[in-house]
Amino acid sequence: MFEIWGPILAGLVALVVGGELLVRGAVQTAERIGISPLVIGLTLVGFGTSTPELVTSVQAGLSGSPGIAFGNVVGSNIANILLIAGVSAVIAPLVVARVALRRDAMVMLVVAVVFAGVAPFAPMGRIAGVGLIAALVGYLGFVIHQERQHADRGAIYDKTVALADADPGLAPPHAPHGILMPLLLAFAGLGLVVFGGSLLVGGAGSLARAFGVSETVIGLTIVAIGTSMPELITSIVAALKRQGEVAFGNVVGSNIYNILGIGGTTALIAPSRVPEEIARFDAPLMVLVSLLLVVFATTGLRITRWEGLALIAGYGIYLWKLWP
Repeated sequence: MFEIWGPILAGLVALVVGGELLVRGAVQTAERIGISPLVIGLTLVGFGTSTPELVTSVQAGLSGSPGIAFGNVVGSNIANILLIAGVSAVIAPLVVARVALRRDAMVMLVVAVVFAGVAPFAPMGRIAGVGLIAALVGYLGFVIHQERQHADRGAIYDKTVALADADPGLAPPHAPHGILMPLLLAFAGLGLVVFGGSLLVGGAGSLARAFGVSETVIGLTIVAIGTSMPELITSIVAALKRQGEVAFGNVVGSNIYNILGIGGTTALIAPSRVPEEIARFDAPLMVLVSLLLVVFATTGLRITRWEGLALIAGYGIYLWKLWP
């Protein structure tokens, strides 16, 4: 069994460590060439914790494993809501900022509905990929414009705060330094992420064959949970610091990035159809749990511990349903 689990565990470690190094190096490089901190936060840092999902889904798509590729996207979103938001709310009730609910949570729900609506009928080809990426660019442009004009900050900003709190190395430096070391750090991180993604995809395929389950199930569960570890860590850190709005924003922001950024990039680079079982069950479930999160957040602008326990229980039922 070590021949199967060894590559999976090594791949997950390489993805998490490589993703952190890549984001840290990219952020420090951007700071030192004079890019606005707000733009850095909403793009490089905001997208940072989604790097493992991105590389894993693209490599799975290129390897002819759409079940892992799109299972990772959908499964990560389900895990973000039921597992990560649930655990965070149990640690400390999640206070929900109005702008994160009105704007970002609604965007999360809409893109989930669009993905679930398109998946059964159309292939996720390059046209769909360009559309999803264009929607992400437009959304980020709108958010940057709004957050420059108003003091209120939304989910993407909160996602940035969560990552910076969990990794103090992302805090802006007090004085400028050279650009060579940040670039080397970013490239080293990129290499680790690519290597880790390759190990994880290969190990996931071997695990599916060994247990006699589909690659889709592996993608929706083990791969999705593993690549969501950065979101889990950052949300737990935020919850322990009683920054409930930051933990909520981290989940919502990650889900938007997953569908528009990761789903779009995967469709653009490795076009394929979303597997029938995901289109028929898991994608609609993603919409339902997204709606449930919005409903919980709307009642009193907080997600209570009891609601967190309900989310965790829901994830347990989901795993029980998937695994034979």
